[in-house]
Amino acid sequence: MLRFVLLALVFFVVALLGIAAMQPAEFRVERSTSMAAPVGEVFVQVNDLHNWQQWSPWAKRDPAMQTIFEGPSAGVGAVHRWVGNNEVGEGSMTILESRPDELVRIKLVFLKPFEATNDVVFRFAPEGENTRVSWSMTGSNNFIGKVVHLAMDMDKMVGGDFEQGLAQLKAQVEESSRP
Repeated sequence: MLRFVLLALVFFVVALLGIAAMQPAEFRVERSTSMAAPVGEVFVQVNDLHNWQQWSPWAKRDPAMQTIFEGPSAGVGAVHRWVGNNEVGEGSMTILESRPDELVRIKLVFLKPFEATNDVVFRFAPEGENTRVSWSMTGSNNFIGKVVHLAMDMDKMVGGDFEQGLAQLKAQVEESSRP
């Protein structure tokens, strides 16, 4: 009987590892919303990393988070480093590309609670008097990441945060653009 249980356990582990190995090597999470504000006002909120404290969902999860800003205050080369509680971890964001009223590309590096490097892109598009903002994140899944994602889907883990951040950004820019 013990031999049967061990054999079944080995089979289960091998099957799980096989399924994990077949998972996608990359992930993508994206959310978007329309904001009643000019594209330039929305762009400025994202392009200046200092502004993120006002609308980022992670800033609200750890008000005692330690932050350091390096480089220019906005645009290419701007860096935001943080060390926070278990919910926000430790890492950095560096703006790699900034095209006014069109796009902000960020290199996102996590050091804790796990190590990862992801590509984050904000796209801005005018929609009449409104602005369509899309927030996406892409990254690679190593084998351990593939195993983890069997139980925790990245879209479910981060998608809600993107929705919350976009809602807070929307409130911020719509409030400031009111006459």
